[in-house]
This record gives sequence, structure tokens and C-alpha cells, in this order.
Amino acid sequence: MRMQTWMSILWPAFLLAGIERVTIAPGDTAFTPLRFDHYPWSHSLVLVMVWACVAGAIVWWRGRAVRPVLLAGLLVVSHWVLDLLVHRPDLPLYPGGPNFGLGLWNSVPATLVLEAVVFVGGLMIYLKGTRARDRQGAIAFWSFVVLVSLLYLASTFGPAPGDARAIAWGALGQWIIVPWGWWIDLHRTVIDPATFQAEPGEAGSGKREADKP
Repeated sequence: MRMQTWMSILWPAFLLAGIERVTIAPGDTAFTPLRFDHYPWSHSLVLVMVWACVAGAIVWWRGRAVRPVLLAGLLVVSHWVLDLLVHRPDLPLYPGGPNFGLGLWNSVPATLVLEAVVFVGGLMIYLKGTRARDRQGAIAFWSFVVLVSLLYLASTFGPAPGDARAIAWGALGQWIIVPWGWWIDLHRTVIDPATFQAEPGEAGSGKREADKP
């Protein structure tokens, strides 16, 4: 989740710097009033793979374990794959290269269904793989779910933003997800799906998980 958020933060930073461009164009697609004119450094496949390597290097520096590194890299690349489904053909393969996009944003119902499936599916995977260690583990997680849901509804059904800089500054507010995600993980225990017990090294998992059948 936090790796996906990182990709969403790069774009508004580049937008404010004038490196990339977006236009408010209601009707460009049925779902969003944004027309993405130029964003090869944050959203071309080749550069996304570079950012995936950067994310993997950070994870490796933190823990030096292969599995989390690969997962971090795949999460970053998944941003481009998911964008490919919804964007019109404006996603570059590389800076200056051909553009791709399957255009699901031209159908509001189809977009809502797809994004609901991805969101709910991600929540189910996380809930199946973790357990709250304490009350904060439940409060932090569910308050986050409520916040993200409200933000999504506001951005989907609310009025179009006034200008590109307003979009960028609003998107940079997603930085809050990084410490919030850290807070959530700090109060949850990773569960081994084969045994439904806390994985080795999970401090504070307690006897409660080990006692599960």
C-alpha cells in the first residue's frame, strides 16, 4: 500500500516542478476530468521499473531479505499495470515512446466495479494475513479504511478541481498514508496462512495466536 502511494506522490511533485503536465478537461473521459498530457518520468513503464528498483533497494537496506524486496518492486510496477486498464492511451512505454491504455475510464460503472474489487480484495488479503495485537491495531486499520473510502468518494463524485496545482497539492496530502501505514503495521501481527500463527520474529504476537486451532 505504501509503495503504491509512493508512486502517487511522485507525479504531483513532478507536476509542481513543471516537469510533467495535466489539464482539467471535463469530458475527456467519463470518469475523470483530468487529461494527463505529459508524465513520462512518473508513469512510463521503463521509469516505473526504475522506481521499483529504488523501492526494492530501500527495502533491502532496511531488512536485507529477498521476498520483501521483490514484493515492494512488484507493488510499484503494479501501479502502471492497473493504470493501463483504466487510462486512455496516454501511458508511455518510455519517455518519448508509444502510449498505451485500455480506456476503462470511459465507463463509470465498469471503473467503479474494478476499483471496488481491487480495494476490497486488498483489504481481505491484509485482514487474512494479519491480526490486531491490541486495540490500536483495529482502530488504526479501520479508521484508515474509512478515511480512504471518503477521499475516494469525494474525488470521484465531487466537483472538478480548480487547476493543476490544486490537484498536486491535494495529492501530496497522501503522504499521511506513509506514517499511518507504519502505525497500522506496528500494532498488527503477521500470520502464517498455513498455521494461522504468528510468523517467527513477530514480537508481541503473544499466546493468543498460538492457541488458535
